Amino acid sequence: MDQVLDQESTPDSYKVTANELRQFVERLERLAAEKKDLAEQEKEVKAEAKSRGYDVRILVKLLAMRKRDADDLAEEEAVLEMYKEALGMT
Repeated sequence: MDQVLDQESTPDSYKVTANELRQFVERLERLAAEKKDLAEQEKEVKAEAKSRGYDVRILVKLLAMRKRDADDLAEEEAVLEMYKEALGMT
């Protein structure tokens, strides 16, 4: 691996593979940068919501609940209420 490959002696298949690999790496780098930007934007939105008096922890829970199936969520809430009642938490 210490040898430097001469451009003229490099097989075409290797050049294609290296080019494809470079493209994958560059795409992943762009996606990582986008992900970082989105995380920063999310942080800003949460800070704005908090500054307006909203409980960000509850907002995050609401987001998770909205992603779930309504029947699954209703079943979980029913079981939670049953458990809370059994423990005298209601």
